[in-house]
Amino acid sequence: MAALSSSNHCCSSSSAYSDSSSFGFHQNPDFIQSLGISPKKLGSKTVSLRSKCSPLSNVIQMQDGSLASKMAGIENEAPSRKSKEGSSAITAPKEHEKPIDSYVNEDKSTVSITVVGASGDLAKKKIFPALFALYYEDCLPEHFTIFGYARSKMTDAELRNMVSKTLTCRIDKRENCGEKMEQFLGRCFYHSGQYDSEENFKELDKKLKDHEAGRISNRLFYLSIPPNIFVNAVKCASLSASSANGWTRVIVEKPFGRDSESSAALTNALKQYLDEDQIFRIDHYLGKELVENLSVLRFSNLIFEPVWSRQYIRNVQFIFSEDFGTEGRGGYFDHYGIIRDIMQNHLLQILALFAMETPVSLDAEDIRNEKVKVLRSMRTLNIDDVVIGQYKSQTIGGVSYQGYTDDKTVPKDSLTPTFAAAALFIDNARWDGVPFLMKAGKALHNRRAEIRVQFRRVPGNLYNRNFGTALDRATNELVIRVQPDEAIYLKINNKVPGLGMRLDRSNLNLLYKARYEKEIPDAYERLLLDAVEGERRLFIRSDELDAAWSLFTPVLKELEAKKIIPEYYPYGSRGPVGAHYLAARYNVKWGDLGVDE
Repeated sequence: MAALSSSNHCCSSSSAYSDSSSFGFHQNPDFIQSLGISPKKLGSKTVSLRSKCSPLSNVIQMQDGSLASKMAGIENEAPSRKSKEGSSAITAPKEHEKPIDSYVNEDKSTVSITVVGASGDLAKKKIFPALFALYYEDCLPEHFTIFGYARSKMTDAELRNMVSKTLTCRIDKRENCGEKMEQFLGRCFYHSGQYDSEENFKELDKKLKDHEAGRISNRLFYLSIPPNIFVNAVKCASLSASSANGWTRVIVEKPFGRDSESSAALTNALKQYLDEDQIFRIDHYLGKELVENLSVLRFSNLIFEPVWSRQYIRNVQFIFSEDFGTEGRGGYFDHYGIIRDIMQNHLLQILALFAMETPVSLDAEDIRNEKVKVLRSMRTLNIDDVVIGQYKSQTIGGVSYQGYTDDKTVPKDSLTPTFAAAALFIDNARWDGVPFLMKAGKALHNRRAEIRVQFRRVPGNLYNRNFGTALDRATNELVIRVQPDEAIYLKINNKVPGLGMRLDRSNLNLLYKARYEKEIPDAYERLLLDAVEGERRLFIRSDELDAAWSLFTPVLKELEAKKIIPEYYPYGSRGPVGAHYLAARYNVKWGDLGVDE
């Protein structure tokens, strides 16, 4: 199997090929023909996959990728990506290189998506349903194939039967859902193999080639497997199943290590077989609709950008709560805990998007550069600014709920936190002195994920004389509710209608389900489409990962070394009391505790 060099190993990047005239190719037809490419093909155009499934998308065109495919063994990125990055294939050691297949149908390309770990819960509940949704809305290429790969023995028919149980007709165009489902399942195949077997991946490669039928082959591997076998699977895919004439990309599921050292070791191991621009580290929270809307809300509305700083914002809160416990998943969770599972990745990524400076453009690298600047400006987390908790059993309405250590998969003496609250600070000119408060927990009183921006008090408030300081404490608050019931609302002080002068707090509310008829796509749909198109904006770069771990690793090590006992809180409660003391230290009240919540 030929393993191709990435853009780093040929010319500078795929953007170099976006305008062939920059190399004088049009002035040198002999050179073009020597590549086996007809000069007239240089002017052909294609359109972005996203333009087919999103009527509001701008259709951005680019030149055909065949020239780049011939020169560098890669196909140009999707047309909507005029980025500095190159689309690349997995790079194997030179001793594994073989000649590229002589016959390629240049007029067609195909995408082969291999779900490694296809029999697992994530694949069944999220990945296959997301792929079907993309197919249903015509977001996938005209020619594509989906392969499930796992150790379980299974036939194609058995895979299709398993997948069919998780597919839903939740999309608007319901009249032909059954027909589309059959068509989708007809493109799903299965190959059984070990994750560390090059021979098994060679067999997969043969099957992929049969389905690719001489087309330019682009291959996407989704690693829905435990992190301890990431490297083995990547090595085998690299040496035995990478594309011979198109791009190859790998989606890596979190967790990306347990601390700075293990994360760096994983990154270094992956980069023996992959270039950075081939690695798509997925954090599904970055695909949430309201997280995607953060930059739109801020950078395209004049009313927000001027007040997005320490001069007007008193504090920012990132709140994540689940109303259920580990429920049999305690064995996995106990190895990581709530800080690693939620705060170091989901919440910190949202914080970086919230606090970043205006990027030069919407290019993936420009956005990720600004996120890295924020993370590197943050103060290393101190143990005094962290509160941890663990839920205990509780009886609610006659129903008994188990505590964390009652889970049979959890050690009885476990000190792993199921709740954490932290105060973080960004030491730069925009945010100096503003507390960024995070809290995340399981088995709490409700399920929510939201950003709350509490603004400063109105100086010299006229109404304090009549209504006292209670009004002054009720400052404006912008709430971005990520889930459930996605919404954006602004809390304001308002006069109650009537002859008297009575004030209350009211919401200027944008509730998505009331405003928009179309159902909001699942985060995995957006991220899978981005990976197919080569859009890296919502995926995590290695230096982002390093900066994020550097903030949390010291406090994680200290918590474990000192065996800090978590504060116990009842199942279904609002969490440990210590979280309120932490907020009060910075003169903050958690926004989700208000009467109107």
